[in-house]
Amino acid sequence: MKALFSKLGFGSTVEETPEIVQGDAPTLQGADLAVAYFSSRAGGDLHDFLRVGPHRFLFGLLDVAGKRETSGPVLQAAQVCFRSSGEQLFAASELNESEAMIELSRRLNLEIMRAAGGVRSCPAFAGCYNEELGTVCYVNAGHTPGLLRDDASVVELPATGLPLGLFSLAPTDARIVGLGRTGLLAVVSRGVVEAESKNAEFGLDGVKSVLQAGPASAKDLSQNILQRVQDFMHSAPKHNDVTALTLTRAS
Repeated sequence: MKALFSKLGFGSTVEETPEIVQGDAPTLQGADLAVAYFSSRAGGDLHDFLRVGPHRFLFGLLDVAGKRETSGPVLQAAQVCFRSSGEQLFAASELNESEAMIELSRRLNLEIMRAAGGVRSCPAFAGCYNEELGTVCYVNAGHTPGLLRDDASVVELPATGLPLGLFSLAPTDARIVGLGRTGLLAVVSRGVVEAESKNAEFGLDGVKSVLQAGPASAKDLSQNILQRVQDFMHSAPKHNDVTALTLTRAS
């Protein structure tokens, strides 16, 4: 299966006035996935996605500790592992998605430690969207909670294990959630929730308020989250990488 890759732009493009960049949007069956981020990329955020089967689509958001000039080699190694292992583990038409996600996390953990030459914290959220079932099998390795919205509420998807890159044996769990006919999933980087203004943080509540505003495409949601962060701070954020990934299911 030929993979569809996102364009990550590892080169540091620090600008005086960072702008919101909309990543390439993949083609999904009955759903949309979008990524947006500010153009100043000085931290260790990595987002990627690829098709791993006729009805499965893998996506991930990682945050390697450190500035991009030192975390770059670790990011690149993690991306190669994410893509190659993802294609291998999810190639079969009949498979246990939870077991595949756990094994992907195990491989990423070891590769991050190998590339870093030791310990390097890397919170990560990775999921496999099943287009036939409308489900997401995910692992949350010490990352900012994912947010799942249905018609009635927004619920958090908390950590299922420790951040990657800390221990050679770091067990994690995988869970499966369903997206309703008009459901959505949002995963944001630490830079979103830690955005500050007048000693207050934007937080997950700020993201939830965007999700509860009403129906919107994945592209608009990702853009709106970052725009709301900028409005909250009264300036374009420069404190950290700021990334929003959203997955919406069409009715």
